[in-house]
Amino acid sequence: TGRQFEMGDFLIGGKSTGICVDGCAAIADSGTSLIAGPIGVIAQINERIGATGVANKECKQVVSGYGQEMIELLKSETPPAQVCSKIGLCAFDGTSGVSAGIKRVTGEGRTTSVHNMFDATCNACEMVVTWMQSEFVQNHTKEGMLEYVDRLCHNMPSPMGSYVDCRHIDSLQSVSFSIGGRIFELQPEQYILKVGDGFVAHCISGFTSLDIPPPVGPLWILGDVFMGAYHTVFDYDKMSVGFAASA
Repeated sequence: TGRQFEMGDFLIGGKSTGICVDGCAAIADSGTSLIAGPIGVIAQINERIGATGVANKECKQVVSGYGQEMIELLKSETPPAQVCSKIGLCAFDGTSGVSAGIKRVTGEGRTTSVHNMFDATCNACEMVVTWMQSEFVQNHTKEGMLEYVDRLCHNMPSPMGSYVDCRHIDSLQSVSFSIGGRIFELQPEQYILKVGDGFVAHCISGFTSLDIPPPVGPLWILGDVFMGAYHTVFDYDKMSVGFAASA
């Protein structure tokens, strides 16, 4: 495991995504194969590069059932952390939404916890709010925004990886990381992993999800996909890490 450092903006095709506008913590780790990041962010990246994941039921249900109401709340300048609690999908602890943890009364008078169900729905709701926030700056119509977040739900990273059509690799855009005021760019052939040849070839997104809760997270791990393109030097005396293009 490498030393933690601050990562700035994340760019696709040379354009800022605003994903790390407030800065992101990251480590370079040769023990990790892919580039790992928060699931909501990775879904956005996979959507932009055309990777297909497994449709997320809770996410799609939140968009179809509450999407329009969520947009209206955000437009009315409701604090984003309160949106999901206002529509009943999360409780509110004063700073952020938390699972409502509601108990259901059975016919015999016993209560059964549905905490896990609300955990998943609350988490999905908060993820959708984050996506909507990032899209407000693009001045999308309500319909356009709902279509966009629904696509993101569909592109939620699969535990087994997210796949890209091998025929389209040449048409994909580069992705870049801003670290220490410098831009480190990866071309499609560097961040897409090709397994096999010919008709049996599969191409896998080099991005995978890894949600690490605060205070340690959120955290990016720049694994072999990144370190294969950039030689990495750890200076443990100066508590620093440096990158240079691999020969």
